[in-house]
Amino acid sequence: MTGAELEALVALIGRARHIVVGTAADPTSRTDGARIAATWGGLVLATVAWPETAASWLRHARRFATPAPDLWVVSATPAGWAGMVKRLQLSTSWSPHRTVTTSTLADFALPGLRGTRADGTTWESR
Repeated sequence: MTGAELEALVALIGRARHIVVGTAADPTSRTDGARIAATWGGLVLATVAWPETAASWLRHARRFATPAPDLWVVSATPAGWAGMVKRLQLSTSWSPHRTVTTSTLADFALPGLRGTRADGTTWESR
């Protein structure tokens, strides 16, 4: 994650009181999730990592959605996030409108989802 992207993501988090950070299990996603939490500096209710493939992602989705944060922040790979999103939509109260992502998911079309690109610009899926 570039410095410009990190700065833009922290700006998207804005004045949230608390967040949940979700990451893929790969080292890059986990490192980026930790950098986001440290740079933002606010209350992180939970950090949840999920695998690229899983039987259902149900346990991970519940851990991710249950704290009911002001905002969910995601640093993941498209393959793992696709599986998580399906489970989140089917089994939890998670909302894409309260979720921001890193540039790895910039092409992920889900209405309401917002995020950053590596150059620090932002996007929103409509």
